[in-house]
Amino acid sequence: MSKERSPFRKVLVANRGEIAVRVMRTCREMGLPTVAVYSDADRGSLHVRFADEAVRIGPPPSRESYLGIDRIVAACQATGADAVHPGYGFLSEKAEFARALQAAGITFIGPPASSMDAMGVKTTARKNMQAAGVPTVPGSASPIASESEARAFADGIGYPVMIKAAAGGGGKGMKKCERGEDFQSLWQSARREAVSAFGDDRLYIEKFLDKPRHVEIQVFADDHGHCIYLGERECSVQRRQQKVIEESPSCILDEGLRSAMGQVAVKAAEAVHYRGAGTVEFLVDARRNFYFLEMNTRLQVEHPVTEMCTGLDLVRMQIQVAQGEPLPLRQEEVVRRGHAIEARVYAEDPSRKFMPCPGRISYLRVPNGPGIRDDSGVYTGWVVPQFYDPMISKLLAWAPTREQAIERLKRALAEYTVHGITVNLTYLKEILDHPAFRSGEYDTGFCSRFEKELLSRPDPRYEQVALIAAAVVAFKRDHDEAEAFAARADGQPGWSQWQRIGRSRTLRGSMR
Repeated sequence: MSKERSPFRKVLVANRGEIAVRVMRTCREMGLPTVAVYSDADRGSLHVRFADEAVRIGPPPSRESYLGIDRIVAACQATGADAVHPGYGFLSEKAEFARALQAAGITFIGPPASSMDAMGVKTTARKNMQAAGVPTVPGSASPIASESEARAFADGIGYPVMIKAAAGGGGKGMKKCERGEDFQSLWQSARREAVSAFGDDRLYIEKFLDKPRHVEIQVFADDHGHCIYLGERECSVQRRQQKVIEESPSCILDEGLRSAMGQVAVKAAEAVHYRGAGTVEFLVDARRNFYFLEMNTRLQVEHPVTEMCTGLDLVRMQIQVAQGEPLPLRQEEVVRRGHAIEARVYAEDPSRKFMPCPGRISYLRVPNGPGIRDDSGVYTGWVVPQFYDPMISKLLAWAPTREQAIERLKRALAEYTVHGITVNLTYLKEILDHPAFRSGEYDTGFCSRFEKELLSRPDPRYEQVALIAAAVVAFKRDHDEAEAFAARADGQPGWSQWQRIGRSRTLRGSMR
């Protein structure tokens, strides 16, 4: 049903880092003032500097700041913000957050709470999709209360299985279990992660498919009865269920399969009366059968991939739809061009088991040039905090073909320079250069299967130390030779004092 709403006066962005900055950029283009919220760890963050106003909402732990619904509502009331964009993560898929905003007379820039109820809990989403006739991956129909019951279920469907957070997303609270002996420790670890990330410890079990491709469809719906899909994103390059590289179009899809998956994704969104941006995620097996995995009822981290291929601003469309406007285009008007690839740049050390590396960025040079986009939330002098996800930016490349996009992204990664902290740039370059990735014949096991190859290159920090050491040795050798020559020249007959001094200075100057 169509709903008329007044244009927003001010938008509060209930998030941090690069996604908060990205939302604020579109708001600025639309003439909308913005409000940032921040924890004590983010007082000097780029998103705080970027906003028109900023409100402190608590200490660094997310449960005491960014996950505090009452704190966000109070910040809206204090600043007069009449709309909230949640970004991704934190409260973006919390139905109770949308309801709290509605009760306070504030618009949630996202789907209705009822849609999040239907899709936000993964097991509920599976039931709804099965009822709608959408194929799903075999697994438990609801969250499993006890570890022993979960172990019995996993034993019954056979290993490997995935242990997954019912309220999860972004790889948090998700563990692959290869054998029964490991089930207890992985179940407990997934539960701890789920509580920390989502404040919800419910878990369920899903069968792990052999060598699946992870392909997701971007959907968009309004309050006027329109729902469209904007193509797919291939997200199979994952490390521990956390996406590392995303691209569009997918190498495994042809137009027939793309259309079929797009229509199923639209059907899934319409089944729950969806509104706004959403992503329906699928697993595609080796026979090109596809299965519903989950629906993310929010903007995805990798949404810029779709933006670069379609030329659309998804955040602008979110705001317009939340204001009651119809979608700006129909399905037949969606045009996709070229190929886009996104690489996630993390403050982590791949040589030390990807240990997060918080700290001060002493120097930062961001790449640019044709077809390059960097969505970042950091700057030179910023201290990357230890309390949140270590992703510092998303680097994207667009080109007419996949091969050109890969080469363009490689060039951009070579230009990307960060000092003061360790980042995963070399690891990302190795992925792009790997034959399996270049051929397009890869699946969700890519990173684990080729781990040794992807981590084989020496750490560039140590290469730099070696070069400096070699330069010091060469400098000392040349300096000693110059001094020895100058000493011998002092005893040479026929040389004036001016000749001896000049010769010595010339030799020293050549070493600089």
